Amino acid sequence: MSIPTQSFVAAVVDDDQSILRSLEYLLESADYTVQLFTSGAAFLDSGCLPEIDCLISDIDMPGTDGFELVRLVRNTRPRLPIVLITGYPDRLTHLPSLGGPNPRIFTKPFQGRELLEALSDALRSAPE
Repeated sequence: MSIPTQSFVAAVVDDDQSILRSLEYLLESADYTVQLFTSGAAFLDSGCLPEIDCLISDIDMPGTDGFELVRLVRNTRPRLPIVLITGYPDRLTHLPSLGGPNPRIFTKPFQGRELLEALSDALRSAPE
């Protein structure tokens, strides 16, 4: 069972433009409002953290990687639903402590339907 997403804002952070566009189309098809960022620093500098309902981030990016981004976001929004994606599943063997609820992690390629279901579940269970 999914929840209506019209009022939800998803931020997507990835240094790969094709992944950004694919996720933008996927999320917009499910009625999310989408904000795209090509780096963790760009996302943090945007000031949009208080306005988003969920964060989707690549793990492997230059500069602020996805793990560091989660730690920084958790300082301000400890219960924000977060999904991490990676093309390098070997990076998942020793996950660092990220604080707060564990983010859902997807390895590329993943099924769009599964990502949307994970977001729906996370948003449903997130505290108001």
